[in-house]
Amino acid sequence: METEDLQDLPRGVAHGDSLTFEALIASIQALDSQLRTQAARAVSLSLTLRNWCFGLYIAEFELRGADRARYGEHLLDELSRELKRLGISNVGRRQLYQYLTFYRAYPQIVRTASAQSRGLVSGPSPSLDAIVRTVSAQSALSPDALWNRLSYSHFELLIGLEDDLRRSFYQAEAIRGQWSVRELRRQIGSLLFERTGLSTDKEKLAELVRQGGETRTPALAIRDPYIFEFLGIKAREVMGESDLEDALLDRVQEFLLELGRGFCFEARQKRISIGGESFFIDLVFYHRILKCHVLIELKAGEFRHEHLGQLNTYVNWFRKHEMADGDNPPVGLLLCTRKNHALIEYALAGMDSRLFVSRYQVELPKKEELKQFLEMELQEQGAI
Repeated sequence: METEDLQDLPRGVAHGDSLTFEALIASIQALDSQLRTQAARAVSLSLTLRNWCFGLYIAEFELRGADRARYGEHLLDELSRELKRLGISNVGRRQLYQYLTFYRAYPQIVRTASAQSRGLVSGPSPSLDAIVRTVSAQSALSPDALWNRLSYSHFELLIGLEDDLRRSFYQAEAIRGQWSVRELRRQIGSLLFERTGLSTDKEKLAELVRQGGETRTPALAIRDPYIFEFLGIKAREVMGESDLEDALLDRVQEFLLELGRGFCFEARQKRISIGGESFFIDLVFYHRILKCHVLIELKAGEFRHEHLGQLNTYVNWFRKHEMADGDNPPVGLLLCTRKNHALIEYALAGMDSRLFVSRYQVELPKKEELKQFLEMELQEQGAI
């Protein structure tokens, strides 16, 4: 911490004055909050710079690469393969295409990126300063506002909007309302742009949105899955919907492994990508007797039909992308808690064989067994 930064500390800490215990606690809490915010912002900016520059480099190679003709339409495949070999995260073909789209959708960021990258970007790379002189794209929002107020996860949602007007609307609203990524996704899904256009009282609608919106906080920024993967940290437990849900997932994981009925633990908060969006499966097991994956989703609340649709989507994704030769179709298990009881639902997507369904019902925990277990856990957690 620089000397001048000490001026921002509480007087007792900065100048060695007498300090009460309560003031000591408040000082440490304030400093922790301040530095966490700075750290989250610094990492977020670095990640945005990284991905934007990746897109820039690819675009420059496609335009002026000396050996670009050698790769042609297979450029992203070859590039992805080599970058993965070097241990670089988030460089699948689709992700590289996203970075290229990001750069093309937001060329105006180059002015800020150029200043931010001085001293950070070195080696054989395109000159950002040279490209600044060629970029003439205009934006209703300044590049600094975009760069400093939106994370890459925000940008990933925005570049999925093909209509420039819709994108401009949502990026402006996200900045004005300080929306979290989840809030931006929710507002896009609720067709706020279209509803605003149809509304006769647009200011009232905007006020209602601001009152009910989830704002971005340092804690939410730190929990961004891209941040974790960028830093090489496993996103375990960080994506849980609630503290209660995290605690229950810990116990469910232990419970199923203790049953010893063929469950082999494979992943926690397994990240999958569907149509440019990231999703997280709470628990993934492989069942060596049934020879299939078992996907488990736990919701700390009452059952809703969309929960089953969500799980069914995960099951179908696993069937297409994770099934190996000799595997049976994956199984989805949805656990929903409610006050004083637990509702258990099984998703048997793709289970066409009566014989396999019968084996499935024998090998997996019985509904009553799971219900009793969850109720006991909820009582211990003080949730019922």
